[in-house]
Amino acid sequence: MTPDQARALMNEWTQSPALRIHMESVAACMSAYADRLAPDERDRWIVTGLLHDFDYERHPTAEEHPYVGVAHLESIGMDRDIIDAVLGHADYTGVARETPMAKALFAVDELAGFIVACCKVRPTGISDLKPKSVRKKLKDKSFAAAVNRDEIRQGIEQLGVDEGEHIQTCIDAMRAEAERLGL
Repeated sequence: MTPDQARALMNEWTQSPALRIHMESVAACMSAYADRLAPDERDRWIVTGLLHDFDYERHPTAEEHPYVGVAHLESIGMDRDIIDAVLGHADYTGVARETPMAKALFAVDELAGFIVACCKVRPTGISDLKPKSVRKKLKDKSFAAAVNRDEIRQGIEQLGVDEGEHIQTCIDAMRAEAERLGL
């Protein structure tokens, strides 16, 4: 599946502009990590980011998400690494994150959403956002309270990267897609 095909599937299943932006943000971060860890698999990593939550709007409960989406992906012949990464991004599935792709998806998912929230309260959006500002907001538990800070920390640890570098990688990736993301 190409990123354009994944984007079409995402748009077919998801009407919410905010959820679409989230998946596009995650895809941008996944692209940046693919460039570092698996350059020959860049499109697959982007597809994974675009589709990790594509069933969430229709099936938002832990009983259904991401299982319904995964069943659809299996029915169209999606490869196992992508399916396992999508399952592994939801901690409650119990699916181990064994591949670099799965670890990267988990590490960027919550952080990408948090960065979008940071951008929305800044007059300059993402244009001059720094990791220091993101770290400061992470300490404020009332800001973007739905974001699971433990998952951000756990993802960074599992990916084996420095927190500041990880935040900067995600900011840079999203900044490069700022127009598409509305940031």
